[in-house]
Amino acid sequence: MQAVFDVKPFRPAVNLSNPTIANISFTLYAVLGVNEKTQILTTFLWLRLYWFHEFLVWDPSECDGVTKISLPVKQLWSPDIIVYEFVDDDVSQACPYVYVNHTGHIRWDRMLRLVSSCNLKIFSFPFDVQNCTFTFGSYMHTIKDVRVSPALTFQEMSKNSKRYLEASGEWELVDILGETSILQFGIDEWDIITFWVVIKRRPVLYVVNLLIPSSFLMLIDILSFYLPPHSVDRASFKMTLILGYTVFLLIMNDLLPSTANGTPIIGIYFSVCLALMVISLLETVIITNVVHHSSMRYQKVPNWVRVVVLKHIANLICYRWPKDLQPPSRPEKDTPGSPDSRSGPRSIQLDCQTNVQHPSTIAASLPELQQICQYLGDLRSHLVSLQEESKLQDQWCHVGYVLDFLLFRIYLLLISCYALVIISMWCVWITQT
Repeated sequence: MQAVFDVKPFRPAVNLSNPTIANISFTLYAVLGVNEKTQILTTFLWLRLYWFHEFLVWDPSECDGVTKISLPVKQLWSPDIIVYEFVDDDVSQACPYVYVNHTGHIRWDRMLRLVSSCNLKIFSFPFDVQNCTFTFGSYMHTIKDVRVSPALTFQEMSKNSKRYLEASGEWELVDILGETSILQFGIDEWDIITFWVVIKRRPVLYVVNLLIPSSFLMLIDILSFYLPPHSVDRASFKMTLILGYTVFLLIMNDLLPSTANGTPIIGIYFSVCLALMVISLLETVIITNVVHHSSMRYQKVPNWVRVVVLKHIANLICYRWPKDLQPPSRPEKDTPGSPDSRSGPRSIQLDCQTNVQHPSTIAASLPELQQICQYLGDLRSHLVSLQEESKLQDQWCHVGYVLDFLLFRIYLLLISCYALVIISMWCVWITQT
């Protein structure tokens, strides 16, 4: 045995022209972390290596039937198998012993905390599927000295790994694929095995903490349109809702992955939702300005507004007019023959003047009657102006209501189309996995 230990620096082959074959298999035990910003995948593997030591062969009958022994791995030659994607120091717990069979075959089981680089694609987060590569091969020995091959089929490795990963952590193993190939660098060639580890994120955590609260806030924003548009409470409510949504995004920012290569679609989803809320607030500001500002100045509703808004748009959105008010057909104009044109202060003054022409014994009371007629005329003028102001205010209110109904339906259509597009994209990604 000491003679075997003494030749440790040399590859255990009687004929050095024959390469040593190293068989590799692993079980993916856990996915410890995925760092999207640095493109790093941290996993924990149970790695198993087999190779043939030509100097460690004995007859069990001559050794009391011993067929297998354990020896310190530091006393034996071992293939320098590494993972080419490894980007950190190996801090795995060391396994100091190997099993040696009487036929000369050695099995080395070790635990490997693998920190590897991986091209992570997070556009479809949280329904993303990652395909990371593990390339096993010798670091120093070329294909003439060391050959590598899988110890188990790729289907068996995938099945064994799924048993441990199916109920642990955020990630779910989809499949493990692989192939053997030759890496050529200059005039030298290395034998390598490339494994493709396909993992899928479990989206329940992010759906519950991100998508559902955001959808509820958007639903509340839609329902806020049922508040009266002539009330300032709607604008205050929408501003409070936008502030709450912003705080929600700041709190949940740690759950969102970030890379320099791109933004996940869920981040775009949140940004568009915030933009829609801002548009909703702007719509409320416009309607409030139409209802309050225009009516307070007591301006007449322009003819084109009456025709376009109160007639055509109202018919388009099926606006329900109050029972005591009908949609305008044409602008109202006072005619000389109308009762309003005949009545007024002028008629009262005429009546008063008519009364003055009668000879009477009450000539002393004529100044009092003229003053009363003047007061009545002023009172009627004030009542007529109040009636006109109320009429103008009602007209501007209905203009605001019609525009509010129109913009609400456009807003609802935009949200529905946007939600259908996002849901369809996510459903396609889920189906493909």
